[in-house]
Amino acid sequence: MRGYVHVYTGDGKGKTAAALGLALRAAGAGLKIYIAQFLKEKDNDEIKALRRFSDLITVEQFGHGGFGRRRPASEDIEAARKGLESVKNIVNQGRHQVVILDEANLAVSYGLFSIDEIVEIIDQKPDDIELVITGRAAAPRIIAKADLVSEWSKG
Repeated sequence: MRGYVHVYTGDGKGKTAAALGLALRAAGAGLKIYIAQFLKEKDNDEIKALRRFSDLITVEQFGHGGFGRRRPASEDIEAARKGLESVKNIVNQGRHQVVILDEANLAVSYGLFSIDEIVEIIDQKPDDIELVITGRAAAPRIIAKADLVSEWSKG
């Protein structure tokens, strides 16, 4: 099985929901999924539902909530960096067939980590891992690396 790189971007709502839908389908097929949520820290209903599949789906949050109008603080950057390291380890271990980087595009646009670091993960991922990168403002270099790009518009 060849794993593709998906990018879900745009200003509309539904990018995370689409990624989680893919995760549920993969879990239904018996695959292991790892979800890194950047910029998020709340135990929302999506997370509660995913816990029912904890034998196949692992979710970790690496954020301190929306800093929105303020500049990212050092703890925001530290949380994002920790998450990126976790993703690199998960990809290198090869025990998960689907890896989702939720809001990673937005984390890049806020300067929490670099485009180069995401491109490196894409370039070094094993062929059998499906990689999904969500969030507004996907960088052109990330889009160029994708096998599938879906753009959500407001409306």
